[in-house]
Amino acid sequence: MSQTHVTIRAEDEPEQLREQFRQLLRYRWLIAGGVGVGLLAGAWLGVTGADSYAATTDVVLRAPSSDPFAPTLSIDKAINMGSERQTALSRKVAERAAKKLGMGQDEVEGLQSGLQVTTPPQTLVLHFTYNASDPQEAARRANALTEAYVSLSKEQWESYRTVMVKSLQDQLDPIALRNDKLSKDIKGLSDGSRADSLYAQQANLLNRITELSSKITSLKALDMTPGNVIRDAVPPAAPDGPGLPLALGLGGLVGVGLGLLVAWVRLVFDPAPRSAGDVARAVRGPVLGALPRGSAGALEVGRTDSRAAEEYRSIAFRLAYDEKFADRRRVLVVAPRGSMEASAAVAANLAASFAETGKRVLLVEADLRTPSLSELLDVSTASRPRWSRGEGYGGGEYGDLTEGEWPGRGQLVVDAGESGAFGLIPGERVRNVPRALTSARVTQLIAEADDPDATVVVVAPPVLAYADALALVDRVDGVLIVCDPRTVHRADLIRIRELIVGAGGTVLGAVTHTEPRRGGTDSPPQSGSHRRRKVSAPADRAAPPGRRPEPELDPHTNPSATMALRTVRSGDL
Repeated sequence: MSQTHVTIRAEDEPEQLREQFRQLLRYRWLIAGGVGVGLLAGAWLGVTGADSYAATTDVVLRAPSSDPFAPTLSIDKAINMGSERQTALSRKVAERAAKKLGMGQDEVEGLQSGLQVTTPPQTLVLHFTYNASDPQEAARRANALTEAYVSLSKEQWESYRTVMVKSLQDQLDPIALRNDKLSKDIKGLSDGSRADSLYAQQANLLNRITELSSKITSLKALDMTPGNVIRDAVPPAAPDGPGLPLALGLGGLVGVGLGLLVAWVRLVFDPAPRSAGDVARAVRGPVLGALPRGSAGALEVGRTDSRAAEEYRSIAFRLAYDEKFADRRRVLVVAPRGSMEASAAVAANLAASFAETGKRVLLVEADLRTPSLSELLDVSTASRPRWSRGEGYGGGEYGDLTEGEWPGRGQLVVDAGESGAFGLIPGERVRNVPRALTSARVTQLIAEADDPDATVVVVAPPVLAYADALALVDRVDGVLIVCDPRTVHRADLIRIRELIVGAGGTVLGAVTHTEPRRGGTDSPPQSGSHRRRKVSAPADRAAPPGRRPEPELDPHTNPSATMALRTVRSGDL
């Protein structure tokens, strides 16, 4: 079992990498910005490098020695390359070079700023590089700085030798005077024990004199040359920069890397799910469909040339073959937050899709705060069958309500043309929304889906805005989440799943949609063959105040009109 799990994870890794790369491409403006910055930096490097010439010299260092061919001599221990490099970059060397070049003291810092000294690994070589805008001047200054370093190092070694010789000479002079005094004393004595003692002292003094004299002689015999110049600077024939084409290429590559890095950081800290995989992981359910741009605000089923209608049919078939849905045939459609435009459109189109398969479908609008479906759909009155029981509302603003009276106005019929027809239980404004949603009347209404040929689709207000959907989960336990990945956060989807599962429901999956940009033309205009005939509403269902009555289309005067669903635009909702 564990081996199978590891194999599945290994197979998923390439797909996850491809998905992450596709998500990075969503931030094209960040990647383009990085490329722009890289190209600007490359252009600056190419332009500035075209006016810069580099002249180089090499100096191989050596330690002072009287016998440079002695096999026991360890030069690498006598020379500290790091210290020598700092000496070459010091101000004293720059002052000596400036004096030799005829420059003033105020130009020393400018001369020093163009010098670079490096030490190749595993060598005793100092590599001097000087950058200037003129090739002749670059070579002249490089040679001057190299000679100034060699002369300064030689003076330092000679000064060190002079100090040591003086110290040894100061030790030798008193011993020589004492030896002369002993020689005089010995001449005035005859043989005896006293003379023997003086001879012994003189012998010790002579040994000490010989030792000190030998050291002084060795120091004076040392060759104090600190190193040899093995390459003199010559005027360079070409600029030191990489050239404008190469600099632009390198800048572009660096810019692409920088843009991808910034886009990846933006993707990591982006709270919105940027792909269907993110939505599926957040709700722990499949993404049943992705609606075309701008189609979430229109009723599309019944149009023969609609891509959105086919997507709704696909969602309906996937739900029909889902074991969790097939056992109960009831689904609750909700949105995370915001308006109900998208969830109402998905619920209505799913109802039409199920009706197209021959099911007896009931669409229940469980929005008891701002109901609007009955005004947006082309509906007609119907007899009051078993979809709703009991008599309806009385007069007054909310009607003569008793506990659990919704739905009291019965069922309306929505004609979907060739797709068939389905029932609609419109929402009504009530005084106590929780009590109406949990009433026995609603339970009996939803129980109609127990009939094998019946399907109930319930649309409720957003889960994170009201708890109305959670009040229905115990009876409509299959929940379909409708969301726009650009406007919802992963934390919201996770919270919705936790609320639904905690209330005893199951997330069947999610449907994603993308709202068109304001002022855009994402939704194509409908031709004459897509028009919907307005079916006369009952007389007791007058248009709301301020709503313009829509003209009726007569199929005799307009042969292209068909009996189906009227397209609902975002402005209507």
